[in-house]
Amino acid sequence: MNKKKTPVSAAILSMSILLSSLGGSYASASTSANTAITNVNPPAAPAWGHFVDQYKNNVADNQTVRNNPTIGLLSEFNKLWTPGDSWNTGTILDHKVLGLNIQKVFHTSIHRTANEEKEAYLDDRRNQSYSVIDGLGSLADDYRSKAKATTTIQDVAADATTKKYSDEGNNAGDPESELGNMVNLVNTLRGQYSSTNPAKSYFSYPRPFRWVNNSVVLPTLIPVQNADPTKDGGFPSGHTNAAYLSAFALAYAVPERYQELLTRASELGNNRILAGMHSPLDVMGGRVMATATAAAILSDPANSELKKAAYKEAHDLLLTQEGTGTENDRNFAANNKKYTERLTYGFKKSNKATTPVVVPKGAEVLLETRLPYLNDTQRRWVLATTGLASGYPVLDDPEGWGRLNLFAAADGYGAFDTDVTVTMDAIKGGFHAEDSWSNDISGKGKLTKKGTGTLKLEGNNTYSGGTLIEQGTLEGTSKTAFGTASVTNNGGILSENVDGQWKIGGSYRQSDKGTTELTIGSKKDLLKIKKEAVLGGKLSLTFTNNYVPKNGDAIITYDKRKGSFSSVEIKGLPSKSKVQLVYTAKSIQLKVK
Repeated sequence: MNKKKTPVSAAILSMSILLSSLGGSYASASTSANTAITNVNPPAAPAWGHFVDQYKNNVADNQTVRNNPTIGLLSEFNKLWTPGDSWNTGTILDHKVLGLNIQKVFHTSIHRTANEEKEAYLDDRRNQSYSVIDGLGSLADDYRSKAKATTTIQDVAADATTKKYSDEGNNAGDPESELGNMVNLVNTLRGQYSSTNPAKSYFSYPRPFRWVNNSVVLPTLIPVQNADPTKDGGFPSGHTNAAYLSAFALAYAVPERYQELLTRASELGNNRILAGMHSPLDVMGGRVMATATAAAILSDPANSELKKAAYKEAHDLLLTQEGTGTENDRNFAANNKKYTERLTYGFKKSNKATTPVVVPKGAEVLLETRLPYLNDTQRRWVLATTGLASGYPVLDDPEGWGRLNLFAAADGYGAFDTDVTVTMDAIKGGFHAEDSWSNDISGKGKLTKKGTGTLKLEGNNTYSGGTLIEQGTLEGTSKTAFGTASVTNNGGILSENVDGQWKIGGSYRQSDKGTTELTIGSKKDLLKIKKEAVLGGKLSLTFTNNYVPKNGDAIITYDKRKGSFSSVEIKGLPSKSKVQLVYTAKSIQLKVK
């Protein structure tokens, strides 16, 4: 880190030179914490205390790292910047990082499109909770109707370059509406202890246009600028904080839209950079603050009944609707890419050493409705195994809030560092009945599936502790879904839906109470058992794509075998076709009539 100190007044004069010398892009960075996790107990309380216990100290009168948990949480910024007595008397400690921070805004302002400018304007002028409702996708219109959520900013006015327009709508909606509990949950998360103003006042970090000039600001937002720079702090971004708080509230009530809502908040934060109103570090700070604040408020026993009521209301009155809105945000790969990039905005890690992920006290509540079949300790393991690597600016707070990746955590474990038992009760519905884990799962632990629900493994998994199916269905949708070790099916269903060959890395043992379900759409569809097959119970074959097998087609291979399936079920073949199994020394083949 460059420790040479430069007063902000001198830095502003030389910023144009710095921008031209830094180039136009960020270096790519890893966002995976490839570190062994020893435990998931909360870390020791920092000087300001555990955030979830002290969040109500985020008030205007508390202006130090020790007495304001939000300032403490964000105090990693003090490694880059020393606040001054006023907006233009702070000191730059890290020229490279803070230079890149402003360069990103400058670069973005040159390349933004007309549509991006429109969306950035709307996200600036509309109330943030109203904007985040978009993350509900096809249900957004239903929510706005039932919650009576309104906005007065319908489009970019023709005279927006000379006139300031403010939203006179009601943000998330009317607390007395049909969805009043959902509205109240949003409003509670955005309550009196959730403001960025104390932190903005403390850090006194200028906005991008104070470093460069108004060329980075959307022309339609020039009338919006605060003329008083002493009341115009950049770090952290208030719009971003508000957007994520709204998203976490709605995602708690509607976990079926968890990732889409977080992506919408991420998009709103990114639009602050596109607008020229905030820098990447401002946006990162707003996200981190909102993550901790949302967890604190959702963990507060005073809000226990409200969050339960909001969840029930969402599932009784909103998710029962067909959905008439536009569904334009369910591209998982695109959302994942954008969200992950915006966690770090391409800043390089400042050190080579990798510090293990720690999970903040109370953070598990953020997955309470998204992974309801796991207990609190298991949810903490999910957060630990999907967290970011250490070393990124602003994100290495001592409790671990900055390194949480909630988008990835919504897809289940990133590693089995201990044995994992999942019990899903289908009668409870929702994610209890069926869920998917799409992360690539590593680690030495073992997975045990219990309960009547269905769990799908979609990642390229390398966990080595083995797999045990006691009840319900465990489905693989990738070639290595079940890791690298043996699989035992004592009484559930092992199912697959993979094109081509899929593998069991050790032996496969199925009891008389177990079922193996294979989907076969071509001759290439094959279960390859690396070691021994010990067979019993039922085999169910479903033929798809109008595929009719030929004599001698193999469906399962193995190194050696004991026993055989006691019954066979055939689906998807023409009515006159008959199939029998032929057991050979190394495979199970089909005899077709």
